[in-house]
Amino acid sequence: MSLWKEIQSDHFRWINIDRVNGEIVNTLEASFPFHRLDLDDCLSKMQLPKIDEYDEYLFVILHFPRYLKAQRLVVPMQVAFFLGRDFLVTVHSGDLKPINRIFDLCMQNEIARHDYLGKNPAYLMYRIILALLANLLQMAGKVMSNIEDLEAMVFHETIGAVREVTELRHEIANLRRTIFPLRRVIRELERTIVRFTDDENIEVYFGDLSDTIGKIWEIIDACKELSEIYKDTDYIISSDRTNKILTVLTMMFTFSIPITIMGTLYGMNVRLPGGLEEPLTFLGPYTTFFVILAVAGAMVAAMYFVFRKFRWL
Repeated sequence: MSLWKEIQSDHFRWINIDRVNGEIVNTLEASFPFHRLDLDDCLSKMQLPKIDEYDEYLFVILHFPRYLKAQRLVVPMQVAFFLGRDFLVTVHSGDLKPINRIFDLCMQNEIARHDYLGKNPAYLMYRIILALLANLLQMAGKVMSNIEDLEAMVFHETIGAVREVTELRHEIANLRRTIFPLRRVIRELERTIVRFTDDENIEVYFGDLSDTIGKIWEIIDACKELSEIYKDTDYIISSDRTNKILTVLTMMFTFSIPITIMGTLYGMNVRLPGGLEEPLTFLGPYTTFFVILAVAGAMVAAMYFVFRKFRWL
């Protein structure tokens, strides 16, 4: 399968490379006036989102998140754009599905090709980024849905949600790490894109992208605040549940102290009223046992009264 895929429209051509390697980079260098450092950036997976502006083209690197379902992890994926007045080159790893989906649609459908490629390269770039942002918006909506599902679990008195809250906060942190530089680059694109097209509306289109990424950021920011609240709430409820358990166990231990003391006294090798030498018999042969229970019960009742008076219970 060829890694170099191209569509030629009436106004420009779109080259989509979804698996870049050294051979492709050399071909791009021979076919376009691209700086070698920009081409090397396409090979590297460690580049930060940025814009490099040249006389003949605009070089843009953007990161968009991708959710790895098996690992339950959000990771950033890189896409590079080379934008000129008569060409658009997209370079990515193939993991950002909306790009290949748009390209395949344009290859197979004449109406779609005219829709996407009927104006200029800058407009096509706008449509690609818009599709990627729409995918990102779905991810943000999924996070918000997960938070709503988590609410019942967090406020349940008998169910702990530490793991679920931690995983959600990790996902939100990864999304924020990807979206934050994306906001800056798209705002900068809104100002610089006008040099590479005669379309008077292109600034409005990229302004729409800025508004979209702003809405996504607000959703993720709200999710972050809710996750912090849920983290604190889960901790408080868990602590309260633990305190209640400890309270019950402490009460059981405390109320057992009187009978333990009485049993210990009568287990000693000393003479006591109602002992083996002088057993109490006014209530029958088990009088001593009943007296011990009564005394212990009275001590427990007195302890309970004191605890209630000091509001310990």
